[in-house]
Amino acid sequence: MTPHRRAVFGLLLALASLATLRAAKVVSGSYRGWSNAWTLDNGVVRAVAVPGIGRVIQFGFSGEPGVFWENPAMTGKPMPEEPWNTTGSFGGDKTWPAPQSAWNWPPPDVFDRSGVDAMPDGDGGLILASPTSPRYGIRTERRITLDPVRPVMRIVTTYLKVQGDPVEVGIWVITQVNEPVKAFLPILPSPRHLGGLSRTWEWPSAFLRFGLGRVSITRDPAKGQKIGNDSDRLLWVGTKACLRIDNPRVAGATYPDDGCGMEIYTNGDPVPYMELETLAPLRLMSAGDVVSATNTYTLFRRTRRTPEAEADAILR
Repeated sequence: MTPHRRAVFGLLLALASLATLRAAKVVSGSYRGWSNAWTLDNGVVRAVAVPGIGRVIQFGFSGEPGVFWENPAMTGKPMPEEPWNTTGSFGGDKTWPAPQSAWNWPPPDVFDRSGVDAMPDGDGGLILASPTSPRYGIRTERRITLDPVRPVMRIVTTYLKVQGDPVEVGIWVITQVNEPVKAFLPILPSPRHLGGLSRTWEWPSAFLRFGLGRVSITRDPAKGQKIGNDSDRLLWVGTKACLRIDNPRVAGATYPDDGCGMEIYTNGDPVPYMELETLAPLRLMSAGDVVSATNTYTLFRRTRRTPEAEADAILR
């Protein structure tokens, strides 16, 4: 082996060793009063799941406050019989079946009323597995992993149809985050919706700004608002960090909510949080069918003076 090849080989071994050393640790323990929490940490970012309340409750840079919103009124509490009666529920990241028009309100049975089982998969990931929904005949599995060295979390959400009549359903993931400085939704060059947005509710123009192929969004304190479009990513910009969520769009597929793949909801006062929501295609599921959707959550440090400059760099 030549000296050059030895040097290259040595570098590759060093990088492999670094990745091994920095692989995410998955440990059980307590978190803010919940005794059955699980933490994933790769030394760069940390994710916390609480099986008893059926969700990933926090994600952020290691050793720092996270970007997910946590409801202070629900901290450390068990799953109540009707968690949606408390404004904003617990916070964090969870899944519901789409479209909402199929069940309106409240969310059906196990999708936001039940704890889940947690199982490390032996490969640096954590699986959250729900009971079977009596209404849908579906159980969910969510596999959470962290990149070995980057500030990236991936959650693969899987719906498994195990019983009952066929049902049309899509995977909907709701991530409740702290109020940002601004959030951004890209507008595709050839958008499905007039003006690039599907206006599911009327939203005062003071909280929307258009330009450079995107819309910027701030929270309306007066009441809840929701909007979406057919893009495949969205961006939350805080004071010190930014969070981008990606979910690849499936060409030619039928999406819920008039074709939306990404949606943003903002909650009114006195509970100031925002929801970043991703939608997967609708699928008629029969017993034995399995569908999955992957969300990629990437954290960035704030490095630019304005949120618009951050959006230019991160959404490019």
